[in-house]
Amino acid sequence: MEAMSLLELSETQLSDWLAAHGYPRYRASQIRGGLFRNRVGSWEEMSDLPKEMRARLGGSFPLYGTRVAAHRCAADGTQKLLLTLAAGGQVECVLLPDGPRRSICISTQVGCAMGCVFCASGLSGVERNLAAGEILEQALQLQRLLPRDERLTHMVVMGMGEPLANLDGLLPALEEVRRDDGLGISVRRITISTVGIPSAIRRLARGVPHYHLAVSLHAPTDELRNRLVPTNRKSGLAELLRAADEYFQASGRRLTYEYVLLAGINDQSQHARGLVQLLRDRPVLLNVIPFNPVAGLPYSTPDAAAIRRFRRVLLDGQVNVQFRQRRGDDIDAACGQLRRATTGR
Repeated sequence: MEAMSLLELSETQLSDWLAAHGYPRYRASQIRGGLFRNRVGSWEEMSDLPKEMRARLGGSFPLYGTRVAAHRCAADGTQKLLLTLAAGGQVECVLLPDGPRRSICISTQVGCAMGCVFCASGLSGVERNLAAGEILEQALQLQRLLPRDERLTHMVVMGMGEPLANLDGLLPALEEVRRDDGLGISVRRITISTVGIPSAIRRLARGVPHYHLAVSLHAPTDELRNRLVPTNRKSGLAELLRAADEYFQASGRRLTYEYVLLAGINDQSQHARGLVQLLRDRPVLLNVIPFNPVAGLPYSTPDAAAIRRFRRVLLDGQVNVQFRQRRGDDIDAACGQLRRATTGR
């Protein structure tokens, strides 16, 4: 275990290491308190540990395995970090203040293999899955941006990568996020966003159906969704909706469907009518997101009139819908934009 990031160790592994090196096992809870509660940035800041012990731990386990390569702040309070990972690659994560909420958006992969044509995350494909500690560390790095009298309240797994393609890394990280002696974020305030892998949705339904699930739809027909979300060809909309319905039955939690609105592509009245046919009899929320422009991609944001027409069709069709306000446009806050602006990839 030597030279692993501390966040890659379970509490039991850390406790065992301490005991094997002659330290009391209770020191493990002190170390966790330093990370999650006291928000320390280095071993030296854990002043409740003996100096010799801090030195030995620091030589064995780096406290953090990432380096902040870029930190941007938007006029609306949004903050974005570009993190360079010790094991290779870069990922992005975002802090989104909104009234009393302190929400974060984190990544699960370096890049993405889903190929959504309007998304900056997947323009260079996927390099690798993130380990659980690399996912968790994003949350800790973002928490350290807050004043000490504020805490994280919500988490959205909607950054770079497809979360359901890395459940083995994601689920252990979320266990730490929701623990009372971890970040203490309620499961009801944790959302996993996916383009939709039916087999993985069913795995969640069988195992841990307590997180909120948001499915990125983006089109009301297979023909259009195959163009926008190429992975749709593997299953199709009907199979995706069946798997999502099964998750709702297992969890009892209303699903959200995400729909990025692209000018002249999927923003016409017939597209809205198609969504009405798909969703009006399902207990769901449709979250419509006007496109956040990405340099080099041939897509644009619909104008206000097109958005109003789209909204009216949905409301008349009795679809439960909200239109999300874009955040952090001035700091490339959409997934993958900051990495691309910084590295060209």
